[in-house]
Amino acid sequence: MTRRLISSGNPLEGAAGYSRAVVQGDWCFVAGTTGRDPATGAMPDDVRQQTYNAFAIIETALSEAGFALPDVVRATYYITDAALQDAIMPILAEKFAGIAPAATMLVVAGLVHPAMKIEIEVTALRRTA
Repeated sequence: MTRRLISSGNPLEGAAGYSRAVVQGDWCFVAGTTGRDPATGAMPDDVRQQTYNAFAIIETALSEAGFALPDVVRATYYITDAALQDAIMPILAEKFAGIAPAATMLVVAGLVHPAMKIEIEVTALRRTA
């Protein structure tokens, strides 16, 4: 079974020894993705914008791997404050409308950079029908 590594071009991937996504057979595993602006690298203060940015990066990685958001079967959300869920839930519902992957949301003490408020990782399975 062929393994394919997908890179977003972020230098941190090489420095930390990870890939944005790994395709193994009919599966695609997308690494935890934070909300940096994909064009500028800036980290917005607003958790909603961070969430949209994370999804933009995830959707690009899925597309490059030959998958799409409807292929997502599992999602994990890491947030730095339980109160943030009120702001991000409508975005999650929008992005996963009709998809409804199995999901977990965890409140963590912090992410790698203090400005980061959310990190999202997904697993996708190629649809056969």
